[in-house]
Amino acid sequence: MFTGSIVALITPFRNGVFDEGAYRDLIAWHLKAGTNGIVPCGTTGEASTLSLQEHKRVVEVCVEAVDGRIPVIAGTGSNSTEDAIALTRHARDCGATAALVVTPYYNKPTQEGLYQHYKAIHDDVGLPIVIYNIPARCVIDMTVETMTRLSRLPNIVGVKDATQDLARPIRTRLAIGADFCQLSGEDGTALPFLAAGGHGCISVTANVAPELCAQMQAAWQAGDVTTALDINDRLMPLHTALFCETNPAPAKYALSVLGKCAPDVRLPLVTLAGASQTLVRQALDGVGVPA
Repeated sequence: MFTGSIVALITPFRNGVFDEGAYRDLIAWHLKAGTNGIVPCGTTGEASTLSLQEHKRVVEVCVEAVDGRIPVIAGTGSNSTEDAIALTRHARDCGATAALVVTPYYNKPTQEGLYQHYKAIHDDVGLPIVIYNIPARCVIDMTVETMTRLSRLPNIVGVKDATQDLARPIRTRLAIGADFCQLSGEDGTALPFLAAGGHGCISVTANVAPELCAQMQAAWQAGDVTTALDINDRLMPLHTALFCETNPAPAKYALSVLGKCAPDVRLPLVTLAGASQTLVRQALDGVGVPA
């Protein structure tokens, strides 16, 4: 079971190249801050603009740097089932704990197509799989019924739910059971997601405020609702600012302000505009994120 604050880690670039040193330093920061897991090569990691060789290297570096101390849930999704299988095999072979597999974007498969896509990856690879359901980016929405069907396969272990539908985790829990791992994919609703039966959050904000995100999740798990609510209120302006433009440009800019990496993103994304930079700086000052 994956729980707590799991960072959807950015992929730092410098002069157009994967900045391996900055990446290792970010991972060390997260380990010290109490982050409960790391997702390399997710949406926030700009996986869609990484070459195959870069994708593999990012996962390899993450697994090596984490060294078994917390779970590594490697992003391995693709709109090509064959490519998703290959990436998931690689994640398994280099020692990732699990794979995060996004619903196939652009193709717009039916619910049966979704089932067969995940079943093919499941049957080939033998690595725990977390479904990544994000209709806003992929157009398609996996239904609770399809997820229930997939949950009967032994290595389909959970979902990253980015639907922003807070009734969804309740319906999923009632249909599948409390042991199916439900992780929020939306920082702004991460706390009510826990109240609806969730187990944690795969977080963008944890890139910038890892300690606070981990503390909020830990407070909830300890039954300290007051502290969890207080931290959530403190983080909310930062959640909002980090989506003032397309993720991960705001998060990378925030990290550059904190001296962690360059703000570089890859086209078709662009670095943060001036007005948005001001919003992010104000949010960082307001939440008191230490460099």
